[in-house]
Amino acid sequence: MNKPRTLGEQLADAADRPGPDLAAPAFLIARLEFPRLDPGPYLDQLDTMGEVALQRITADPGHDAPLAARVDALNRYLFGDLGFVGNREQYEDPRNSCLNEVLDRRTGIPITLALIYIEVARRAGLRAEGVNFPGHFLVRALDDLHTDDPGDGLIVDPFHSGAILNEGDCRRLLSRHAGDDAPWEPALLARATRRQILVRMLLNLKRLYVRWRSFPQARAVADLLLTLSPSAVTELRDRGLLAYHMNDFPAALRDLERYLKVARLADVDEDRRKDHEQVWEHVKALRRRVASLN
Repeated sequence: MNKPRTLGEQLADAADRPGPDLAAPAFLIARLEFPRLDPGPYLDQLDTMGEVALQRITADPGHDAPLAARVDALNRYLFGDLGFVGNREQYEDPRNSCLNEVLDRRTGIPITLALIYIEVARRAGLRAEGVNFPGHFLVRALDDLHTDDPGDGLIVDPFHSGAILNEGDCRRLLSRHAGDDAPWEPALLARATRRQILVRMLLNLKRLYVRWRSFPQARAVADLLLTLSPSAVTELRDRGLLAYHMNDFPAALRDLERYLKVARLADVDEDRRKDHEQVWEHVKALRRRVASLN
């Protein structure tokens, strides 16, 4: 009898699957909050939304219209007719990171609204891709199906009803989220890979769970992050610290010892060196605790 695949294995498979699909792996992430989630009806809903969006674009302004007109038609459908909106009042609600809830409630955070925008646009014949912008996920709509030039297309902000951003807008957005000293470079508007998008969704959830001291959930997210990014040593450290908070001392010791071993192989700055020293103190304490259990 085959052993059931873990959520991490399913997510890794979905992340590597050929094609542009973002919805399927996003619904797997939503199972952290909704373990019995059936994505089928929601995928059907996205298909229907894509069909209606295609009809709107085809009827007015038409497939041959300028990109800005087609984006405007999609925006009017998603944010006007359907009423999708950024959830400013309950930004920290974990449901904002669960695609099923965003579709049900028609509100979310930048990255989940962007994901819906991308999926509906694709079904409507409009190329759109994620932009892993610091502090505020964005979308780029494109005319050319083959370009990867970050200067092409239109930058769209689904959190603010599909607002079109120019470079000046993006510079101000960067200052707001990363500080006035944050350097500007066009690469900040580069296309986000599917794996980068999924990692960012998980990091959002982990931050919320840690803030609320929901350590079992945060640890489950850390497991998924390490499945998608096995070389992410900070996630190894965080999973160890979460295990420590849950009194799972053997698991904490394994992760933190491995973290120190792997991190020693990399160049470290002063901040990282202090972090290593703090983790080493945890490891020494954990060794004494684990030894006392034997």
